[in-house]
Amino acid sequence: MATDVVILNLKGFSSVTDYLLICSAESQRQVEAVAREVEDGLRKEGIRPLGMEGVNDGRWALLDFNDVVVHVFHEPIRKFYDLEGLWADAPRTEVKDKPAKKKQ
Repeated sequence: MATDVVILNLKGFSSVTDYLLICSAESQRQVEAVAREVEDGLRKEGIRPLGMEGVNDGRWALLDFNDVVVHVFHEPIRKFYDLEGLWADAPRTEVKDKPAKKKQ
């Protein structure tokens, strides 16, 4: 499960992408699972990544969807790189966790 999800709006700040989606995972295995779930979910919508890095390493996965770049961090690595601090002037949106729907 992804936690501490933040979206940074980089329009006007970066020519590389419009948005960064940054989230954490509690373990290296969860980093891989979250990254794969993002990739699979978007593929079902016909959206394929331009590139992916670090997914099998489990410390920091990067998925590049051109206008949106997704970063999935193992928590200690997220604190070390502090992308939110690097882009501190960019508008940010924190995504609140939604409870999972119960299957009936």
